[in-house]
Amino acid sequence: MNNTPLYDALKMHRSLDYSSFHTPGHKGINIIPPDLLALDYTELPDTDSLFDAAGPILKAEQNAAEVFGAKKTLFSAGGCTLCIQTMLRLALPFGGKIICSRMIHKNAINAMALLDIEPVWVVPKKNIKTGFLDPIDPQEIKESLKDNIDTKAVYITSPDYYGVISDIKELSNVCREYNIPLLVDNAHGAHLGFVNENLHPLKLGAAMTADSAHKTLPVLTGGAFLHIADEKYIPLAKSSMALFGSTSPSYPIMASLDMCCGWLKINGKKEFSDLLKKVEKIKKLAEQKGILTPSGTVDPTRISLNTKSIGLTGNDCAKYFRSLGIEPEFSDDDFIVLITTPFNTDEDFLKLYNAILKLPINQPLKQAPFCFDLPNVKVSLKKALFSSFEKVNTKDAINKICAETLCVCPPGIPILIPGEIINEKAIKLLLGYGIFTLNVLK
Repeated sequence: MNNTPLYDALKMHRSLDYSSFHTPGHKGINIIPPDLLALDYTELPDTDSLFDAAGPILKAEQNAAEVFGAKKTLFSAGGCTLCIQTMLRLALPFGGKIICSRMIHKNAINAMALLDIEPVWVVPKKNIKTGFLDPIDPQEIKESLKDNIDTKAVYITSPDYYGVISDIKELSNVCREYNIPLLVDNAHGAHLGFVNENLHPLKLGAAMTADSAHKTLPVLTGGAFLHIADEKYIPLAKSSMALFGSTSPSYPIMASLDMCCGWLKINGKKEFSDLLKKVEKIKKLAEQKGILTPSGTVDPTRISLNTKSIGLTGNDCAKYFRSLGIEPEFSDDDFIVLITTPFNTDEDFLKLYNAILKLPINQPLKQAPFCFDLPNVKVSLKKALFSSFEKVNTKDAINKICAETLCVCPPGIPILIPGEIINEKAIKLLLGYGIFTLNVLK
């Protein structure tokens, strides 16, 4: 093989031997057995079938439900996307209205379009002190429910990409008051049931959660869990997942989910307890340096830094980290995000500690203002996504109707989604993020 650009790129990156502070959660160490390649089978009489599970897959899912405290857990080899599609299908099988935080992943918007679901947006507010976004206030959800009495569900992303956790307990109380389910995109929080205080949304009252296990747990990329707490959704769960899922799910991915549950049951709480001590040391150092971090209830394993508070953009900080052999999860002009798991080594943390210790402290840089306003909707999400479109220059798109979801980071606040009218503020934001063309309806 002499023309393998992707394979070569992966091998080259591995040779850099960076400390991994990004997904996947296994960090490339041998917690994933090397013999999984030899176990890459398909549906056979003794290996079971994901969407008609009656043997070992069913037993593995039952074990997972026990470990996480769910009434039912489904494996996904199609990532959290498949879990979100299934969750929305179960809650709104015939479409309808759903109240959502605008902090949302593109895959959820696409699923809503497919299912003819109408999102009603509630926009997070920026924390003036830290620069990060605050979680949605449950009172805002309650007010929106009063104004939209035909709402069939509430959908929240928690934790967000920076580790900020919503008040799931109070949100679930609000939803119970209106007899509708609380659905949680818990993609970045699959581990939250194993930190010192159980912060998993299932524990706090969510009806269903989609957990992207590979992000923070020892699971191959693409492995995820759909957890169901409300029994009324169980009978149609498998058939709803089959509606979107591949008929050839990866057995190595499913096996890694199975093995992860075994590891969590025996080692999870101790390993995450040990991890928190290491992360707390890093966070204290960052705060001593004057670096701002999210406030309120946050994922205790996530390290999100507003480096503008010491005169350094997030992107410049990421370059500095890479020069020292540290690969972060994400950076932009304001922030840098690092994902830690029990599989980061002591050497990884020492490297990160020393890198932060040596960060120069300069005059704070001006924080970008949070000037997002909800655009007006002209065409339904479903109709807009499946209509004819054309590509235009962003600067020429004023008053046109957007035909795609434009979001800078997943999950983030989409600047525009299909069906929304493009206004001057949206154009300014798009240009500021380097988005110079976009699709609009013809």
